[in-house]
Amino acid sequence: MPSLVPHLAAVIFVSALAACGEPSSQAAKAGPPPRPVLVKTVAYADRVTERSLVGTIRPRVETDLGFRVAGKVARRLVGVGDVVRGGQQLASLDEVDLGLQTEQAEAEARAAAASLRQAEADLVRTESLTSKGYSASASLDRQQAVTEEARGRLLRAERAMTLARNARSYAVLTADADGVVTATSIEPGQVVTAGQAAIRLARTNEKEAVVSIPESLLSLAKGRAAMTLWSNPGTRYEAKLREFAPSADPATRTYLARFSIPAADETVQIGMTATVTIAVPDRERVARLPLSALFNQGTGPAVWTVGTEGRPTLKPVDVAAYEAVEVLIGSGVEDGDRVVALGVSKLDPGQIVRVIEALQF
Repeated sequence: MPSLVPHLAAVIFVSALAACGEPSSQAAKAGPPPRPVLVKTVAYADRVTERSLVGTIRPRVETDLGFRVAGKVARRLVGVGDVVRGGQQLASLDEVDLGLQTEQAEAEARAAAASLRQAEADLVRTESLTSKGYSASASLDRQQAVTEEARGRLLRAERAMTLARNARSYAVLTADADGVVTATSIEPGQVVTAGQAAIRLARTNEKEAVVSIPESLLSLAKGRAAMTLWSNPGTRYEAKLREFAPSADPATRTYLARFSIPAADETVQIGMTATVTIAVPDRERVARLPLSALFNQGTGPAVWTVGTEGRPTLKPVDVAAYEAVEVLIGSGVEDGDRVVALGVSKLDPGQIVRVIEALQF
């Protein structure tokens, strides 16, 4: 019996080794689990070139208002930055001389009217005497001429009186529309001439974004534009090209473009800085993929595609352009192909993967 102990121990040891090695063999036969990969489905679309330009919010109409008559400034009622309404008084002139001119014109009109009444009465008497033979025909002709001259003097006097009254009304400068005062160039006591710029008024009913486009990007003028404010980047406004300069600025060699903002609200204030993004469609069709999908081992750019069997395949592609976070693929993959977006450096051609669809990049 004692001689059987060593043999029994050897059998137990061999059985234990066999039991320990059995799971390892099964694991080796099963292979590694499928690697999860994030994929994006290829979809070709027209290539759209976008460029962003910095602009400034300006009013469409900005007018220098001035008095229509000369005179001495009596009052200036507004300052820079004041919001005014149409018809509101902005400044006024001293009306003393204008009032005297109006009174003079009215007096001349009354005198001309009196002269006309006298001439008409004399004409009636002259006609009566001539019809009875007590007066010569020449006297009647002279009286008719005097009457016509009196009518002309009265008409001139009435027109002069109207002009004088108008000139007196021009002594008050009023806003011709709702807007904001952007500049003033007069002060009380200053003597101004007729038509001299006194107050600059920017109308607030129409606003636009003004940008400078370089010569190399003139095609952007035909694109679809949108605008965002630096102070409020989350709100996007539609913009439409209203005016494009026919020639370049001699100093900057850029073309001035004005984009109207139909939906501008009170948030859009004159003088704010804006970003105008212009999208120009291209005839080329491209597929947008994340930059992390590209794989290059020195033979050119390629991507991993996953078929229905769950095995990745490396396909060379033609890159149309690189952007900030995306790459534009011109060819090499087809619509509907599933391209691995992350972890491309850890894949092998014969490896089995588990697909996870990518929603956003």
